[in-house]
Amino acid sequence: MSILTDYERYDGLGLAELMRRKEVTPEEVLEAAISRIEARNPAVNAVVARLYDDARAAVRAGLSAGPFTGVPYLLKDLGALYTGAVTSYGSRLFTANVADHDSEITARLKRAGLVVVGKSNTPEMGLAPSTEPRLFGPTRNPWKLDHSAGGSSGGAAAAVAAGMLPMAHATDGGGSIRIPASCCGLFGLKPTRARNPMGPDAGEGWGGASIGHAVTWSVRDSAALLDATSGPDVGDPYWAPPPAGPFLAEVGRDPRPLRVALTTAPWHDSPVDPECAAAARAAAQLCERLGHHVEEARPEIETGPWRHATRVIVAANVTFNLEARAAALERPLAEDDVERMTWDRVVDGRRMSAADYARSISIVHRVGRVVARFFQRYDILLTPTMCKPPHPLGVLDMSTTDPDAYLAAVYASIGFTSLFNSSGNPAMTLPLAMSASGLPLGVQAVGRFGDEATLFRLASQLELATPWTTRRPPLT
Repeated sequence: MSILTDYERYDGLGLAELMRRKEVTPEEVLEAAISRIEARNPAVNAVVARLYDDARAAVRAGLSAGPFTGVPYLLKDLGALYTGAVTSYGSRLFTANVADHDSEITARLKRAGLVVVGKSNTPEMGLAPSTEPRLFGPTRNPWKLDHSAGGSSGGAAAAVAAGMLPMAHATDGGGSIRIPASCCGLFGLKPTRARNPMGPDAGEGWGGASIGHAVTWSVRDSAALLDATSGPDVGDPYWAPPPAGPFLAEVGRDPRPLRVALTTAPWHDSPVDPECAAAARAAAQLCERLGHHVEEARPEIETGPWRHATRVIVAANVTFNLEARAAALERPLAEDDVERMTWDRVVDGRRMSAADYARSISIVHRVGRVVARFFQRYDILLTPTMCKPPHPLGVLDMSTTDPDAYLAAVYASIGFTSLFNSSGNPAMTLPLAMSASGLPLGVQAVGRFGDEATLFRLASQLELATPWTTRRPPLT
């Protein structure tokens, strides 16, 4: 076997096992990843910073013994600092923002044996459900290069779908793991609120809505990675309920018959494409064939106040972060420092009061209780991941001159996902369908707060029934 020809056959755990058996070396695996990044990245623009010298030095120095020793990995260009590398947040304002320390999540990834080879593209400040920053240019979907790879973890998803590496770091504040995973035909899990740490530089993101993890080809990689990274950090303001055992042990374990709810009605006003609705209904039928009970139901919330509250929380956080960066540069924040839709959030943030923020947090907490009560009756909620198939590039460009059309496209992307950032529930997207035009369509499954275990059991059951890892874009 030549790793240079067979590399894409393996998920992260599979590559790690080859290296443990000394069938290949970490050096060979690293060079296989680098060669694919160099060959395929010009087409998709997923990797925006190359850390090859650091990666080679890490391999030469000896890697930590962990579940992924020697496996190449990308960090998203926000949400994970890496010593000596720029974290740009997809923004020109941060192009000289060189980290002098690792984030705790980065340290845990290194202890798991992963080799960081670069940074992946993201929209400015992670604000858009498509990755088209003015700083680096758009990331293209490996399935159709004139379409979006999703966002805000679009670079991560495009790199994995294009076969550059088997998994990559991603973050999710409104759907930013699940949306790009859906667009690119991958498995994407947003863990329970605070399952993974955000320290030492933050205790939470967007009022608790944001959480980091990964996009992967296989369910087992996601589970093993969560085992390696999850758990509270010193000084965290709160943390997720501890799991009963390793997440990886749940993969392949048959779930008991589950009470599954299904809805194809989003919580943001947006029409749902018939293909997206059909994908969710087909997944529900598959669940019934596998022995689960399915009925139509959804959490009913006051959507208007909740949508306004999330806008206040995001605007306040974005404004704080941008003004803090401008202060570090010893100058005021200017409108031309950022993209059009980012500046609109700053305008919002400066207009809102402290009482507006407190009121919004209270509304989001009330919504979370409604969702929690819903999950006292159901184990799983199935929905489409997105209201529409992946958008063509340009529809979600944050420099738009048509903000109304832009926001309509945002709602079509986050209509099913963002509620569970507010409630903190774990939620995954499964690549169970393809559109007639040849683009992936994800199906979202949401679990009870703290219960990733049931999601991993169901995901591995569906992965076996629908072997999506054999379905690869032409670019690979």
